Amino acid sequence: MPKNASKDNNARIGFEYCQKLFMLERKSEEMKPDARLEKRIELSKPVYDEFYDWIGKLNPLAGANFAKAVTYAVNQKERLAAFLLDGCLEISTNRVENNIRPFTTGRKNWLFADTVKGAMASAVAYSIISTASANGLNPYEYLKYLFTVLPTVLTKNPEADLSPYFPWGDDIQEKCKFAQGAKGQLSLLG
Repeated sequence: MPKNASKDNNARIGFEYCQKLFMLERKSEEMKPDARLEKRIELSKPVYDEFYDWIGKLNPLAGANFAKAVTYAVNQKERLAAFLLDGCLEISTNRVENNIRPFTTGRKNWLFADTVKGAMASAVAYSIISTASANGLNPYEYLKYLFTVLPTVLTKNPEADLSPYFPWGDDIQEKCKFAQGAKGQLSLLG
């Protein structure tokens, strides 16, 4: 936000709505997903609704950057509300974007991704590794566990519920968490 923006400037007002939502989010980041969702509905949803009431009354100058931002916000209203539907989702995509940056940067160098199937396989693998890392797991141990256990589970029941094997599950957390004080992350880039 520019230092010279006045307090009644619409860009400043929009920025302050965003800041308030992010401040509320920081207060709930240590909560379990169900409790976080409850807090979001109680505290963030009214701010979100007030923002969209306010933005709906604006009539920005066509072609201006602010008009583009307003149009984006209006067109993405449903998608931007996703964090109000699931306590596991983050309000921002920053972490996801940071996690996929190495993948998108390196994709030209990955010869095995020269087909749609190869690209899908690498995207699935990278998603699993990134999600494991984001949940504090040792990706190597998590993959080793999945490759050891899932073939037996799926052979017995191809329609088995796989949710107990998601990286945020308590059992998985016990089996595959980084050792105390251990740091690092399995990288697909070497």
